[in-house]
Amino acid sequence: MLAEYPLGGAFLEGIARASRDELRAVQERRFRAVVKRAWEVPFYRRLWGGRGIEPGDIRGLDDIGKLPPFSKHDLMESVAEHPPFGDYHGVDLSAAGRPSVVVHTTSGTTGAPQPVLFGAWDREVQNLLLARAYLFQGLRPDDVVHSVYGFGMVNGGHYIREALLHWTKSLLLPAGTGLETRSEQQVELMRGFGATVIVGFVDYIKRLAQVARDKGIVPGRDVRIRMISGHVGREDRDAISAAWGGAEVYDWYGVADTGIVAAEGADHDGLYVWEDAHVLEIIDPDTGAPRRPGEPGNMCVTALFKDGVYPIVRFDTNDVSAFLTTPSSRGLTFRRIRGFEGRSDQMVKLRGINVYPTAIGAFLGAHPDSTGEYVCRVERQGSRDEMTVVVEVRRGAARGGLDAELKALLRQKLGVEVAVELVGPGETAPLTGLEVRQKPIRLIDGRR
Repeated sequence: MLAEYPLGGAFLEGIARASRDELRAVQERRFRAVVKRAWEVPFYRRLWGGRGIEPGDIRGLDDIGKLPPFSKHDLMESVAEHPPFGDYHGVDLSAAGRPSVVVHTTSGTTGAPQPVLFGAWDREVQNLLLARAYLFQGLRPDDVVHSVYGFGMVNGGHYIREALLHWTKSLLLPAGTGLETRSEQQVELMRGFGATVIVGFVDYIKRLAQVARDKGIVPGRDVRIRMISGHVGREDRDAISAAWGGAEVYDWYGVADTGIVAAEGADHDGLYVWEDAHVLEIIDPDTGAPRRPGEPGNMCVTALFKDGVYPIVRFDTNDVSAFLTTPSSRGLTFRRIRGFEGRSDQMVKLRGINVYPTAIGAFLGAHPDSTGEYVCRVERQGSRDEMTVVVEVRRGAARGGLDAELKALLRQKLGVEVAVELVGPGETAPLTGLEVRQKPIRLIDGRR
């Protein structure tokens, strides 16, 4: 496995610096294996055959555009028609001689939870690729890693635990969400066990910093976090760093179906796509046509290591990003993306302007009176859609005129006017599920 997907120095001095032609040859070999396997799966035979595509039509990556993208909507249709697991895997789960399979589900943030199946090989490669990211970002053998990824049916906590325990020498504190280990207890554990790294969704990581301060525990003095690795997107990383006493903040991107796709490095210049493990395309959300380099669109992923239980060929994540067009300052071959910039299926059009609710946190987090927590409500009023942003403000903040100030800030950043409603610290948590969910809810759509 390490020969195919190297870690650490072997990665940095090997495939990460290979020529584009050498990398393409690796991708071609793995792509053909994944497509061959996909033809054996009912979901793909139906999806591709319905478009008149035959196996001989797809000879390599030059033909990838002939294959239609699919999304979670298609997977959930498969589950509805072939309950309870759908037919997008190639395993008879009722057979006594079936291979080893792990079943997880998505978090259900954008709808009903979707089953996600893993075989032994693709599961362990996924773990390795995440460990690659942590090591790439500077994880050390002497680090004590506090993980706030949840357990249960979602993949998060299990995946992170396996990656750290199987492929690194660091010590893991698998705390989970605030539902699994109370936030107050978590900060005490971090102090008592000497946590140096936090991994998880940054919304909850910021929340823990405030909990620590409320208990008189000072980040940077009582809990010396040097590194935070999570899903940053367009959040204000300076605010995240400051909340934890100046910790270095790193971003990475992936979804449950694909595992990790890209990770930020020490240069903090975009996220490097693990191109030996994935073919990433940026496509138009409406037409599926490829976007030009630098243009935003949906990330469409083909997982080159998943040629077993659940092959993934052109999965449209509905997550928006764009390729960077400048060369890597580190001399690495892999292409880079800007990172997660919002979800096209949660985009709200207000008076002709596209607004991504998940991107609003970056604007609010920079304001000194905001805690950074918020939720957006969208409702149909007359002939047009209107959005209200419910914003948490800090204790002691002077509210007189603050709503108008934040309203003006959001108008400047978004290019369209939205309403603002101010609430106290913690008052959006029942709506976002911050303490109990992997990913907080940021959009409440009253039009549906």
